[in-house]
Amino acid sequence: MSKNPKFLLVSLPASISPTNDHDEALTALRSAVTTDYGTVFPFSIPEFKIGTLDALVGQADDLAKLEGACETVVGKVGDSLKTILEGDEGKVSQNKTVNDKPAEQYLKTFHWNKVKYRADKPLGEIISTLQKEIASIDNQVRDKYNSYNQVKTNLATLQRRQTGNLSTKSLTSIVPPSLIIHSSDYLSTHLLAVPLTITRDFLRTYETISPMVVPRSATQIATDDEFALYAVTVFKKHGTEFVHKCRE
Repeated sequence: MSKNPKFLLVSLPASISPTNDHDEALTALRSAVTTDYGTVFPFSIPEFKIGTLDALVGQADDLAKLEGACETVVGKVGDSLKTILEGDEGKVSQNKTVNDKPAEQYLKTFHWNKVKYRADKPLGEIISTLQKEIASIDNQVRDKYNSYNQVKTNLATLQRRQTGNLSTKSLTSIVPPSLIIHSSDYLSTHLLAVPLTITRDFLRTYETISPMVVPRSATQIATDDEFALYAVTVFKKHGTEFVHKCRE
């Protein structure tokens, strides 16, 4: 058997055996298909409650549409797995399961779910149930994939904050809490990532960038290859103007 076997559903009349017995018909088919060409497994389905010919013609169209919808959803699941698992075919194959079984095993051991899809109900009702179910699965696949992408984006943002320069990364582990003024009604602390190329100009001019900057309050906290991080104390009523001038 090849690594990726192909499965064919074959429906034959029981009359291919002299006794019209289903098991004998399966045995006859197995004797006709040698192991050089494949292996025959039973694929049992119940006898359905058949309606009128007109109803069957309409249901045949509904089944064709249902088949297309199922193929589309299965394709979406496969594409999502490839994206999530970064094209690792081994991992993708491991996660392609049906009812927690590998697809090949599921097909070889298939049993109709008589509780969920009762054969004593009209065929049109069973088709309607399957249509609703595949639409629900389609929505679930889309929602879960969107959630995955959102988590992936958030993780990438967090990683950038941890590994970026002082102007983009999180400063939580860098700035000592004692440097931040919390209890004053008049003063506030501003954190500034100043490019290394202009730190001298900044230290020379920051006190006059806006009114009410506390003289000599600039405290260097950290540096990296691009920026120096400073804490500057400013009167609250001029804080917004100070930040705006610094950005200019």
